[in-house]
Formats: sequence, C-alpha cells, structure tokens
Amino acid sequence: MSKKPYYWSRAIRALSKKDKVMKGLILKYQDKTLTTRKDLFYSLCKSIIGQQISVAAANSVFNKFSKACKGKIRPANVSALNKLKLKNCGLSRQKIKGIQELAKKFQDKSFNTRKIKYMSDEEAIDYLSNLRQIGRWSAEMILIFNLNRSNIWPIQDIGLLRAISNNYKKKYHPPKNFVEKLNKRFTPYCTVATWYLWRSIDDEPIQY
Repeated sequence: MSKKPYYWSRAIRALSKKDKVMKGLILKYQDKTLTTRKDLFYSLCKSIIGQQISVAAANSVFNKFSKACKGKIRPANVSALNKLKLKNCGLSRQKIKGIQELAKKFQDKSFNTRKIKYMSDEEAIDYLSNLRQIGRWSAEMILIFNLNRSNIWPIQDIGLLRAISNNYKKKYHPPKNFVEKLNKRFTPYCTVATWYLWRSIDDEPIQY
C-alpha cells in the first residue's frame, strides 16, 4: 500500500471549512486515510468478485480465488485456472467470464492501462466500462481506490447513500437534489468526503 494521496491534507482542511458534519467525521476518523494498491489487475479482479454480494461473502470468495492463484493474482496465473477451479472459488458464470476476459486483455495488451492516467474521470469510467462485468460503479471504485482520483462521487453506491442518510438526518434514499447539493459542496474533493462517509458506517476502511 502507498502513503496517503498527495491532496489529502489539503482536502480535509477544505471540507472541514465547508461542512460541519464532514468536519466531525474528519476529527473522529484520524487514524487512517485512503491508500492505493497500485495493481490495477488485482483491483479489477476484486471489484468483479465483490459485485452484488456482501462484504463478508466477497472476502471469502476472494480468499479462495487468491489461494487458487497461489497468492499471486497475475493475468498469467488467472488464465491458467479453468472454469471449474474458478467456480469452486464461488464465482458465478458471469464473473468467471469477466475475470477470464480481463486476464486475456491484460496479457495481449488489448486493454492499455497506461492510457487511463491521461483521461478525465468520465473518459476513464467509459474506458473501464468497456471491460466485461465492469460498470460505472466498479469503474468508480477503481478510480477511488486504485487511481486515487480526488473528485469521485459514486451515487450508485448503497453505502454512500446510507451514510448520507444517517449523517444528515435524511430518509433513505436521500433526496436526489440533496445528494447533488453535497456533490457541489464537496467538489473538488468528493473522493475524500465519500471515504469519510463510508467510515461512518463501517469502521474498517474498504480497499480494492
């Protein structure tokens, strides 16, 4: 894992001035920050595995998957696993197809990871979403946890919406106009605000 993002200290100062709730969360959770794995293939595999299942179930499946890869989640190792081995890890048919295609595209370099650093957030989301099993939510998780983009506001994320409801005393789902209002208030540091809101409902920081 890397050190905290370069913008983190500046972001928490700005957010603390803009929003009392956010200031309280920043003061409460001073022990950790967002970190980067810097392994895009690993993060994409973890994102595919974690889709539409609980955190506990995702961790269980991922641990089996990692063991099947002998602890080295690399395109070549994943390509060496047949469908039955992947199924025995707990992966659905669609997730198996997604992970196998991902490994192939990384091996033949038809997916160019170097391009992403030169893309805007929306361009990167579109590019990542061309991968099988990677939709907008998964792409946003990659931009947050792997690329550490500073202004991602993943409004499809149930955890974020629940945290907004809890902290701002809104019904669930919170009103769309209120979510948009927070987006404007937290820009250009929506990623940091999202991370603290997530911490408020799950003390163990998420990592992809």
